[in-house]
Amino acid sequence: MTEFLELETQDAVRMPWNVLPGSKSEAAQCVIPVSAIYTPLKPFPNTPTLPYAPLRCRNCRSVLNPFSIVDFSSTKIWICCFCLQRNHFPQNYQSISETNMPAELFPQYTTIEYESPTEKAAMTNPVFLFVIDTCVIEEEIGYLKSSLLQVLGTLPENCLIGLITFGTYVHVHELGFGQIPKVYVFKGSKEVSKDQVLEQMGFFANKPKPITGVIAGVRDGLSQESISRFLLPASECEFTLNSILEELQRDPWPVPADQRAARCTGTALSVAAHLLGICVPGSGARIMAFLGGPSTEGPGAIVSKILSEPIRSHKDLDKDSAPLYHKAVKFYEGLSKQLVHQGHVLDVFACALEQVGLAELKVANEKTGGLVVLAESFGHSVFKDSLKQVFQSGGNDLGLSSNGIFEVNCSKDVKVQGVIGPCASLAKKGPLCSEVVVGQGNTTAWKMCGLDKTTSLCLIFEVAKKENPDAIAQSANPQFYFQFLTYYQNPSGQMRLRVTTLSRRWVAGPGSVQDLIAGFDQEAAAVVMSRQVSFKMETEADFDPIRWLDKSLIHICSRFGDYQKDSPSSFTLSPRFSIFPQFMFHLRRSQFVQVFGNSPDETAYFRMILNRENVANSVVMIQPSLITYSFQSGPEPVLLDVAAIAADRILLLDSFFTIVVFHGSTIAQWRKAGYHEQPEHQAFAQLLKTPREDAEAIIRERFPVPRLVICDQYGSQSYIWHSPPFFGEGSVACSGH
Repeated sequence: MTEFLELETQDAVRMPWNVLPGSKSEAAQCVIPVSAIYTPLKPFPNTPTLPYAPLRCRNCRSVLNPFSIVDFSSTKIWICCFCLQRNHFPQNYQSISETNMPAELFPQYTTIEYESPTEKAAMTNPVFLFVIDTCVIEEEIGYLKSSLLQVLGTLPENCLIGLITFGTYVHVHELGFGQIPKVYVFKGSKEVSKDQVLEQMGFFANKPKPITGVIAGVRDGLSQESISRFLLPASECEFTLNSILEELQRDPWPVPADQRAARCTGTALSVAAHLLGICVPGSGARIMAFLGGPSTEGPGAIVSKILSEPIRSHKDLDKDSAPLYHKAVKFYEGLSKQLVHQGHVLDVFACALEQVGLAELKVANEKTGGLVVLAESFGHSVFKDSLKQVFQSGGNDLGLSSNGIFEVNCSKDVKVQGVIGPCASLAKKGPLCSEVVVGQGNTTAWKMCGLDKTTSLCLIFEVAKKENPDAIAQSANPQFYFQFLTYYQNPSGQMRLRVTTLSRRWVAGPGSVQDLIAGFDQEAAAVVMSRQVSFKMETEADFDPIRWLDKSLIHICSRFGDYQKDSPSSFTLSPRFSIFPQFMFHLRRSQFVQVFGNSPDETAYFRMILNRENVANSVVMIQPSLITYSFQSGPEPVLLDVAAIAADRILLLDSFFTIVVFHGSTIAQWRKAGYHEQPEHQAFAQLLKTPREDAEAIIRERFPVPRLVICDQYGSQSYIWHSPPFFGEGSVACSGH
């Protein structure tokens, strides 16, 4: 496993197969597809940033890389490793030699960044448009106001801020008019068009509106004065914004006792999208929606206002008896297309005991690469700490970037089936596109409106090479090449291009099985399987995930296991595969597959987080890690089983969304007796302190911030240890990540 982690630290890539099957038929027998989990913006402190434009192949447009064949003689030619096109070096490369190579040819720089002075975009300020739900109780509004007022003080002075509040009606606040509060009101029960926003908000009050063309920003006829009425730098609108937030009250419209509040979430988000599309198109602006309950009014409504009618459940969705679901999903699909076209991001902070409509919102949040947080209340630490983390700077910042475009190049014998992750297809079709589509497919380029340091994409490939033993034997270059290009605007506003180029050996023929086994990364394989099964459950009718996972595991074991026919006890798996069945066991009973006990919103939330996280975090979601602390030994991973519980132990359980510090009964009694406060029991004090420190370290580095549970054996919260996906009948060992 160590060599795969080293590859990830060099290129931010994990692949299930690091030695690839060399033909289409052999790839099919491997069950798990040729794929990669790639984290485009994983920090690499030692990676240089080159102050010039990349050199591209004139045929396939791939970028010069360490795998290119270079002729350093007087001709100065380089041969593209993807299409074998011969390219001449430009004049500024004429001084290169074997002892004077440019950085992009250094073998250790398979990942490198470019920042071209000639292609620098105009530095744009970050834009945050807060969309606040006021159909919540006064206590919740108080919690939300407190959190927002705290983060407003930490915002960069140059970032632009806007504010929309909504309940029965949508209120757009004019922050540039500080003398008295000024608000533009839209009816929540009707869909609002862009022209209505332009007209009602007076963007062309002082001059005629253009007859033709798309109105978007200053360059298309809008004055800076009209834009700055609604989007102002934080330094200029701080007092006005603080005043509005401090006076913010619950939606004044009365709610009958037998009805839900009239909440127009869809209309509010639509107005927000139109406002940003008019004022700051292509800026990477973020709509930050704070939702406190289900949408009941206008487009995107998920339930009626009649309180006796329950919100849709998984059972309702399976039976197609949720009348508003498909209509709401269709509305948010349209909103996602608009936001992707404008280059804007939708972040969702859903804080309520009931569902808010995250299952319907999923498409808009995921395709724009937005952040998502689900908590029980605006006063919960999961929400408050996660919101702080969005705006914090320093070593643990999220590294929020925008305006990303992700492209893939690969060898001609490999096709791209698609991407599962937070992105949207740019419909760039070509010879590298496979006929089989998985996720966002039929393209080799994707839009990533928002991305951060941990955003990870799952790329699914297809080996297109036909079985031809003679050709395989004569092949001079048994390598497949992949190149990932990520254009993005970093938090400082600079446009960058990150280029990652990979080479993986392919094998074919009778003796290839051992080579495939040697290059198998079982953690990456489990994550690819989890993303695939989640995607299939959402897109394929009558899909049976348990049967699919079981059949896949059986085929893998029959292909790569050693056994004698009719002798079950003779079956053995290579150490490279030994933990994979265990991952599948936990995946079968995880919240990604088992929806019983979870609402559609919760299931959507778990899958959204899974589809954007890297391999290490995703593995913890699939199979929680368990570490024991005792006087006898230091922290060590233990079996994920109730047998790990002992009276004189402290256990630290990490399931990604929840972190539990569990004290054995004896430890709890000593703590309650105050032994850790006595000087002669410093060892006990340190034993109590270490797991808490480790838990805090995990919380600091994770987004969304996990829920921390501290409990004692036989205490009120100890039930969690006997609940899936933590423990229960049939649990097996934990790999201790």
